[in-house]
Amino acid sequence: MTFLSWLQKHGRRALFVVPGAMTLAAGAVLAGCPSDVTSASTGGSSGDPVDGGHDAKPDAFVKPDVTPPSSTFCKLAGAVVTDATGKHVIPGGAGQPDLTWLTVPAGFCVHYFGNVPNTRQLRFAPGGELFVASPVQSTTGGGPNGLAGIAVLADDNQDGLADGTPLFLGQLPATQGLLFNGDFFYYQDGTRIRRLPYKPGERQGFKPGDVVVDITVFTSALHWPKTLDAADDGTIYVSNGGDQGEVCDPTHPFRGGILAIDGSPNGKLISRGYRNPISVRCQRGHNNCFASELAKDYSDLQGGREKLVPIHADDDIGYPCCASKDLPYTDVIPTPDCSKVASESGSFIIGDTPFNIEFDLGAWPAPWTENVFLPLHGEFGSWKGARMVAIATDPATGLAVPATDLMGHPTDSMKDFATGWDDGIHAHGRPAAVAMSADGRLFVGNDVNGDIFWISPVVADGN
Repeated sequence: MTFLSWLQKHGRRALFVVPGAMTLAAGAVLAGCPSDVTSASTGGSSGDPVDGGHDAKPDAFVKPDVTPPSSTFCKLAGAVVTDATGKHVIPGGAGQPDLTWLTVPAGFCVHYFGNVPNTRQLRFAPGGELFVASPVQSTTGGGPNGLAGIAVLADDNQDGLADGTPLFLGQLPATQGLLFNGDFFYYQDGTRIRRLPYKPGERQGFKPGDVVVDITVFTSALHWPKTLDAADDGTIYVSNGGDQGEVCDPTHPFRGGILAIDGSPNGKLISRGYRNPISVRCQRGHNNCFASELAKDYSDLQGGREKLVPIHADDDIGYPCCASKDLPYTDVIPTPDCSKVASESGSFIIGDTPFNIEFDLGAWPAPWTENVFLPLHGEFGSWKGARMVAIATDPATGLAVPATDLMGHPTDSMKDFATGWDDGIHAHGRPAAVAMSADGRLFVGNDVNGDIFWISPVVADGN
């Protein structure tokens, strides 16, 4: 049995419980070790990368207008509405999967949307279609029967259900990152990020896009997903995975971290010290971008934690030397200096596995207004901890308020928002992807069974 197949079988805890991009400053350190590079090494490319870093660069950071959810959403056939008296199913949803197992706060409804096997990323196109990455290449916790492509789901008759699941692009075994930015659609194709000119309403890509960047500064066979998003200042950030078996090396080569697309073959190094930055997402209106980090396996007894991390140039977040700021891993000898490690915004139990990030921009009611939402994939095997949490943000800065569940339950500003996956019977899959639509519905994707559903606040008629 290979290590990859062993890890997928046994899971992550099987043994135990920004401002715009700039070159890393000379002398940037992690764990007391000098940085050895100021830009990414040159790697092989399938073609000369196009300059794709700044398609949209506004003069000022303005949060977009938001559309309050419609009062019709929670009246659609099959919707499961939760109020003060319990859960109620709107009649007429014959054939839709049962969602009464899912618990959301009173004042919200849940509705099935569609199914794409191994749903790993969701992004909305400018015209409202939902694009879904469905890879087949094995990775941590990956689901079965992927499409090796990107599906596009539309709801033209507005019944709350996808009309179908046609492929937008195929022949993409290793795809996860998706981004609509300016007049282009960006997507991951293995180590490459490609882009296509895109017009609202297009539902089929007729040829592969041009290579924007080919990230070969380090390639992980297991942590290959590269997610991406664009900051308010136009910078496009891309994640790159490291490996579990890394050692605390005084030369500190770049492996897992965040890069920016700047027209160079491999991109520009921004921040480092990640094991598996599984998601990158930017918040509108404050020029903030965040990464969710799946940290060192089996490190919970050493202070290890999964992380929600704001992306800042020159930051190191510790791996493989440090669990967090001023907290070295106890199995690293000699003891590293962790005083310069950047602090995380949110911390999670190893195995909670924060898989994705999304924001409310003000359409949802209190206390969920402008929260950060994270689907927690849960511990592989048991799916313990699988749920969705919400973290409040600071109104002035937009940054996530420090929050944690390291004590075994959410504290500070973190709240459980949707629960039910972690029920011990493995019947409902694991939440993997999340995206907020322009009409204020939060779409949630599942990589185990492929189900996609949406959550909306209940809105009174006339509001």
